[in-house]
Amino acid sequence: MNPEQNIPVDARMLLPQIDHLFIQLLKELSPEDWQRPTVARLWKVKDVVGHLLDGNIRALSMLRDGYFGESPSDTTYKGLVNYLNGLNADWVKAMKRVSPSMLIILHEITGPLYCNYYAGLDPFAPSPFAVSWAGDTESPNWKHIAREYTEKFLHQQQIRDAVNKPGLMNSTYYTPFIHIFMLALPHQFKEVNAPVDTVVKLTIPEDIGGSWQIIKRADAWEVYTGNDITPATTVSIPAAISWPLFSKSIRPDAIMEKINIEGNRILGEHALHMVAVMA
Repeated sequence: MNPEQNIPVDARMLLPQIDHLFIQLLKELSPEDWQRPTVARLWKVKDVVGHLLDGNIRALSMLRDGYFGESPSDTTYKGLVNYLNGLNADWVKAMKRVSPSMLIILHEITGPLYCNYYAGLDPFAPSPFAVSWAGDTESPNWKHIAREYTEKFLHQQQIRDAVNKPGLMNSTYYTPFIHIFMLALPHQFKEVNAPVDTVVKLTIPEDIGGSWQIIKRADAWEVYTGNDITPATTVSIPAAISWPLFSKSIRPDAIMEKINIEGNRILGEHALHMVAVMA
């Protein structure tokens, strides 16, 4: 059996597909579309496009070429978040002087290079960057690439949402995205005390969604695939709300009337504060 069949979510082939859709989308935008606000708060559509270009160039520079330029002085989670936020803000500000046409050209150049780099990696070799929002201190490449896919999906969906152009909320693109985001669920509960064998279930009830369960063991929460224990709480979230909720673009108190919690409400509401991005 091919060992690569054991990759929980193999996002390598999804990256060029979602990039192709992204270029198509950019070429359809009107001048007014580029200036529309997004759920990324301070960023307009053009800012998000610039940020995604930074992701391409930064990955190629650091990982392919081994050139970091600058490194964080504080490597704690908070320090890394502050460092990344600073890099993102600097880049987006600089991109304000770059035209939409140039941004498209730069994406057309860097996108294939970025995708080809990740396609050539051993999926089980250690990644230089751990997926810390999933609780990792070290991650295999497949998991880092999966995180990169969620970045591509999330920011493109922000743009599509802002300009009212559907395209990603389907089983091909959304389903792997949300499965990757759910890697953060056990880590979200790491400090929650509960009786051993307490099960928490989170469901996105549409066809493109799914269900995920975690269980409290003696020393940690872990993924649970059994069906012999009734969950202490079941949380149902619409797909359209899940991607902005778990990326911190909206907060639970703003959308509680659209979410259904059955059972232990405290545990259920805790699940809603899961964040599957560096934030």
